[in-house]
Amino acid sequence: MNLVHYGDTGLILLSLAICLLGAWAARASMGRFKMRDLNLASKVVLPLVEEERRPSPDTSFRRRPFAPKKRSKPLRVELQDYGKAAAQVKNYSSETLANVLSITAIVGDFAMIVFGFVEAVLLCQGNWIRSIIADAPMSSIAQNYKLILSGSIIVFWGLAGKGMYRTRNLLSPSKHWPKFIEPLFLCLVAFIIFDFAVKTNPQIPWFFFVCAMLSVFLNICIWHMLLSQVVRRTAVLNRLRRRLVVIGGGSQTMQIQKALETHSDLEFVGWVQAIRTNHVAALERFRLGPLHELPDILQKNGADVVVLTECESLQREGVLAVAKACENEHVQFKMVPHFFDIMISGLRPDRIGEIQLLGVDLLPLSGYRNCFLKRTTDIIGALVGLALAAPLILVFGAMVYLESPGPILFKQIRQGRNGKLFYILKIRSMHMNAEANGRPRWAQPNDARRLRIGAFIRKWNIDEVPQFWNVFTGEMSLVGPRPERPELIARFKSKFPHYQARHKCRPGMTGWAQVNGWRGDTDLEERIRHDIWYLENWNVWLDFQIMVQTFFRRKNAY
Repeated sequence: MNLVHYGDTGLILLSLAICLLGAWAARASMGRFKMRDLNLASKVVLPLVEEERRPSPDTSFRRRPFAPKKRSKPLRVELQDYGKAAAQVKNYSSETLANVLSITAIVGDFAMIVFGFVEAVLLCQGNWIRSIIADAPMSSIAQNYKLILSGSIIVFWGLAGKGMYRTRNLLSPSKHWPKFIEPLFLCLVAFIIFDFAVKTNPQIPWFFFVCAMLSVFLNICIWHMLLSQVVRRTAVLNRLRRRLVVIGGGSQTMQIQKALETHSDLEFVGWVQAIRTNHVAALERFRLGPLHELPDILQKNGADVVVLTECESLQREGVLAVAKACENEHVQFKMVPHFFDIMISGLRPDRIGEIQLLGVDLLPLSGYRNCFLKRTTDIIGALVGLALAAPLILVFGAMVYLESPGPILFKQIRQGRNGKLFYILKIRSMHMNAEANGRPRWAQPNDARRLRIGAFIRKWNIDEVPQFWNVFTGEMSLVGPRPERPELIARFKSKFPHYQARHKCRPGMTGWAQVNGWRGDTDLEERIRHDIWYLENWNVWLDFQIMVQTFFRRKNAY
């Protein structure tokens, strides 16, 4: 074995050692926090009263705090003992464990990225690569160590800002894998552009970067799945999860309880009765007591977080009293913003002078980076769509003309982004003068106005293909809320709350509401809800998902 092969073997062994070291560190860190050693089932409760606390009859489902024993020592000695116990628990708090978990994930991710580049070099070393690309095989790992390290640092830097190292994301990694795709794709494009712009000697094959990004993605996904399984199968999960108490019953509390049933970093303890009467029977078994007993409830149940769902009924003085009680018990306080029914993800603090403000400021499509990315996708998709749509327009346009002579393209005024009007283009699917009475209305099943060929092209969305031109000119997007006529909007905007919020972005050829069956003469409130959800949760992966689903989901397409 020559020196080069020795170098390759050394680097491979070094990468494997880093991976094993990360796994060992995770295991060692988690092992220090076993419940049987530190009694982490609950928090230490300061015994300031002689009598034992009697548990509430409806709290048997929760882990109970340590029952204080009869005092056998002076109070001063007990306080000293409590201070030692509290300090021990503090050393192994949920924040400490969350930091250990995040650091373990970060170290493991970097190791997986390095190992992904090493795997790509090994794949591109064989002579079989000549059968795929014309480039020569890559040299050894030892000779490419600068490329491996620099590429790993760039990819790691691109992934670091995606919020993947929060506890809730690490506990449920499969829900957040799409967040990896965007930075890895951008890194792939950047690497390929750099490879063509800068001629290296020897030349790096573009196939290497494709293999590297695929290997990195698979390695990180496998690593995060293994890490989450280790955490969820140990006593660490019980300490990582912060205990949450909700003030107020009702539907919102029920939604919080249901949402926390899955793998979350929060554990639903129960709810406290405020002013409103609870109308959800399933919540009664979670009742902790009335609001005036809040300090005792927080201490007795070891609460970490309090969420107030009735801020408007308590008014300002009541909210301040709740916040003060949480501060006294070292409990994090949060509120549900009832003054904002929609666009909650866009709420951001702001300031004018010394006055603090709260308002809807930033949504995913508010930033220039996401807008540029979406517009670039629209232009590329529109050009490809126009090239593919030209034969369809000619064929089906001729069939429409033979059945009903007249213009084959149909123009109609629609309202777009920020209320701007434009002409939308469609292949005509109805008879001429279909709205001769002047009353606009949606298409219905077995609509008599449709042409025979019109029923087919509407079912398969073929009538929409001329809108690729609207997308190319910037009046529409490939994906977004469907545009409506101004006459219908004038009728709907005062009748349906938040209808105008749909116009925060360009309207789309297809949308989240459409692929879920909310199109045509269907429940408009559900359509609005789906459109707003799209605006709050937009990402490139969601757009591609909707575009693919458009070809397979045709419910209510008539």
